[in-house]
Amino acid sequence: MPVKHDLLADLNMTKEAFDAKKTTDKRLSELHEKYNAIDTEVLKAESSSATDDQITQLRKKRLMIKDEIVAHVKS
Repeated sequence: MPVKHDLLADLNMTKEAFDAKKTTDKRLSELHEKYNAIDTEVLKAESSSATDDQITQLRKKRLMIKDEIVAHVKS
């Protein structure tokens, strides 16, 4: 069963704090858009007939973007 990944839990931030930071940080906003797009792709792949390799590759892309967001927020 596909489950949406909780980015805010990984960042240990509330939605309000994250949204406030995005309004003043264009790069964070762009990264979040990329993250949401790939997360949607992962969910679609998990609920369709995608191969395990395809799903794994999408998850790796999502993880790379998440890591970039975490590094950006901490900088």
